[in-house]
Amino acid sequence: MGVLKGNRKSVRGFNLVSTAQQRTLKNPISCAGIALHSGIKVSMVLGPGEPGSGIVFKRTDIAGGGAFIPATWERVVDTNMSTTLGNDDGVTIGTVEHLMAALAGCRVDNAVIEVNGPEIPIMDGSSWPFIFLLECAGIVEQDAPRSVIRIRKPVTVRDGDCVASLVPGNGFSLAFEIEFDSPAISRQSISIGLGNGAFKKELARARTFGLLHEAERLQASGMALGGSLDNAVVISGDRVLNEDGLRYDDEFVRHKALDAVGDLYLAGAPINGHFSGICSGHATNHRLLQKLFADNDFCCHDLFPADEADDMEAAWTGGSVATVGATA
Repeated sequence: MGVLKGNRKSVRGFNLVSTAQQRTLKNPISCAGIALHSGIKVSMVLGPGEPGSGIVFKRTDIAGGGAFIPATWERVVDTNMSTTLGNDDGVTIGTVEHLMAALAGCRVDNAVIEVNGPEIPIMDGSSWPFIFLLECAGIVEQDAPRSVIRIRKPVTVRDGDCVASLVPGNGFSLAFEIEFDSPAISRQSISIGLGNGAFKKELARARTFGLLHEAERLQASGMALGGSLDNAVVISGDRVLNEDGLRYDDEFVRHKALDAVGDLYLAGAPINGHFSGICSGHATNHRLLQKLFADNDFCCHDLFPADEADDMEAAWTGGSVATVGATA
């Protein structure tokens, strides 16, 4: 482990690095909504987690003790249209990426997410409702140091035209590019250095999207049964069908970047480096994490210096690390 740069405290003559602390929810908070693919109504409770436990999903509709599913890249069992996690007992939880992005954005390390169904509720198709819930619940520090995954050398995966990569960098930044045949989407790109509250202001409200003819095909095959104009941007030809239009001119690429933030938080800790995606989706993002952790030369775990955490906190949310409670 390399030398850390950060705030230092003197203890018995030694200079020690002041590290960031892990964080969890102050209070449980609940919500209910429609599951995107199954179309059923599900209820969810976001609750505190013990230090070092990470993000854990619990299926409350499953009897016995096999309903717990750790939110890690090793537990990804399906990446078709969303990211689905599963445990050794075959219990799964789907569409976790938007909630995982919100947890990353609010810097929540440990939480127990109870759900009484097979999917996270889609809410409005973005991370914004989850950000609101987490801030209302309050976020508190725990008596345990936070770790970070530092990218040591470039790692890239390719699948046809889809490319995803991580390279060394200071803090976390990302660039994304998409291209669709639809004239309403066409080619879009975004590059964000996470400063000035970029995640909350620039990504969190971007909604999932789909083409009308593809949505009809998916619903005919038993998928996207809960999809509607209330929880997705729907495109027909060169038109956006949603009455209120888009939240950002380039909402489509911003949502793909949001998905990547959620998928990458399955690394189990924040990543210090730069992510680049070209037409990358859940499958490519997952393959990137698989390759990242297959070789110790690509990355290392390190303690998270407090000053670096303060900078990242301001970057993700535009707020102070000391802020606790509702900021709706």
